[in-house]
Amino acid sequence: MPYGLDDHGRPIFLISTMAMHTQNLEADPRASLLITQPDSSGDPLGASRVTLLGNVARISEGEIAEARRLYLERYPNSKHWVDFEDFSFYCMEVVDVYYVGGFGIMGWVSAPEYEQAKPDPLADSAAGIVKHMNTDHADALILLARNFTGIEAEEATMTSVDRLGFNVRLKTGGGMRGARIAFLREVRSPAEARTVLVEMTQRAR
Repeated sequence: MPYGLDDHGRPIFLISTMAMHTQNLEADPRASLLITQPDSSGDPLGASRVTLLGNVARISEGEIAEARRLYLERYPNSKHWVDFEDFSFYCMEVVDVYYVGGFGIMGWVSAPEYEQAKPDPLADSAAGIVKHMNTDHADALILLARNFTGIEAEEATMTSVDRLGFNVRLKTGGGMRGARIAFLREVRSPAEARTVLVEMTQRAR
């Protein structure tokens, strides 16, 4: 389901009353939204993903203008049907959040924690960083895993990255394992992430 996000991280949907999912929501507002991150290895179980659980309701008249702006900003092509009579904006009030960062990395986030969180500075560049590390620096990831987690791996794949560190999926003699590797310090840009990764790789060698 395409969605936009407001300043509180609440998903905004533009859906038709003729759709079965809209009719289901009108009957029972409880819903969940699964958001996945593409995994370059082709293994969906290794990809990072998060599920937002909450209640979905039609947006009030006074909030429609802002919802419309946010949604069109993300999906410009929706201008062709946004004003159709059978379409309306809906918003999910998040009740709980469950995330999976890859093999063995998972947990719950409370609604207040989620609402107070801010977008990660690497959000828009994370996919590129992950692809670059897995394509060009697979050996370095093995070294980083050995040095910073103590795990001897035959193969290492970065599955996600954020301002505080990154998650890896490790192929070991005992099977697949997941691990979290913290950066030496918090980063605020892709350039800073690259600098820290170089420093950590040099230290691992």
